[in-house]
Amino acid sequence: MTKDNKSIDTQKSDTHELYDFAVEFRKYKTELTKKFLNRKPWNPPDESKILSFIPGTISKIYISLGEYVEEGQPLLILEAMKMKNIVAAHRSGRVKNINVVEGELVPKSKVIIELELA
Repeated sequence: MTKDNKSIDTQKSDTHELYDFAVEFRKYKTELTKKFLNRKPWNPPDESKILSFIPGTISKIYISLGEYVEEGQPLLILEAMKMKNIVAAHRSGRVKNINVVEGELVPKSKVIIELELA
């Protein structure tokens, strides 16, 4: 690095806010990007909601509202890219809400079924 580059780096660090960052009991000072500062916070998944894991079409619904389902029981078929994916219950419970109908196109991460967990 030349002297000019060092002076530019020094000026940059003077204009940016430095944050403490701990790794294995050692603290470091670092700059954080705008993308990192504006990120969505992580929330634990709600186990009572079943989300579509891929965009696709609902081909067949095997359950009805109010029905009790066991863990691993097939709930519906989500067809995507000429493949039929069986969406199964990851927990036992009563079907509280079905947010899709057969033939509907769904985006990724849409809540398709809500359960009342047992």
